Amino acid sequence: MEPFILTAVYFLIAIIIVLIGLVIFEFLTKKYKDWDEVLNGNHAVSLSIGGKIVGICIILSFSIYHSANVLDTLIWGAYGILLQMVAYLLFELFTRKFSVEEQLQKGNISVGIISMCVSIGLGFVIGASIT
Repeated sequence: MEPFILTAVYFLIAIIIVLIGLVIFEFLTKKYKDWDEVLNGNHAVSLSIGGKIVGICIILSFSIYHSANVLDTLIWGAYGILLQMVAYLLFELFTRKFSVEEQLQKGNISVGIISMCVSIGLGFVIGASIT
């Protein structure tokens, strides 16, 4: 019975960490509110948010696989959110020809796809580094 309980615990932890990550990312965006844009049908923002969710979950999956206990998973999950935020800020910084945030707000699907790919790709890199 213990594996079933542990699976439920990890499931709940993943939901909590993803929600916390999304709340933190909401504070990072100053020009718009993520969920308002989603409700307005902004596909670029939806892609970006989806990438963040998948990226965080990838990190959590590696963490669960490599951690000795639930506390380790919580620590790696928090660290993963932090690194995903750094990645988003660096993405904004290194795209000097345009503002990622402004382009997402305008519904630029191309920027949304790249933002999603950055989050997912770095989720794999961060996750793979967990040993």
